Amino acid sequence: MKKVLVVEDNKDNLDLISYALRRGGYEVISAGTGEEGVELAIKEKPSFILMDINLPGIDGLEATRRVRNSEADGRIPIIAITSYAMRGDMEKILSAGCDGYFEKPIDPLTIVEQISKILEAPKK
Repeated sequence: MKKVLVVEDNKDNLDLISYALRRGGYEVISAGTGEEGVELAIKEKPSFILMDINLPGIDGLEATRRVRNSEADGRIPIIAITSYAMRGDMEKILSAGCDGYFEKPIDPLTIVEQISKILEAPKK
């Protein structure tokens, strides 16, 4: 079973995403802060990470940069899930090291399929 790290501080969002991932056959581990997410990424080396951007402590962009520069495999796919949807936000998120981007609210019926498309896409 592939392990996924979900970094999300909102319990309702975490529960919804975790439910969808478990139904999709993933083992879910979670973190509520960016710092905790970086620590778990290094320790657990998940198959991929779903990263909220607006987090307490360091935000998801900084957490992504830290994972990319850590002894965790810097190639771990990181997918942002965020409510940021302003012009330029997607570019900022991708330039921080995220491999993909979803806007909240997510659709629990299609999120696993959407994640698979990002994970299967050729790296730029």
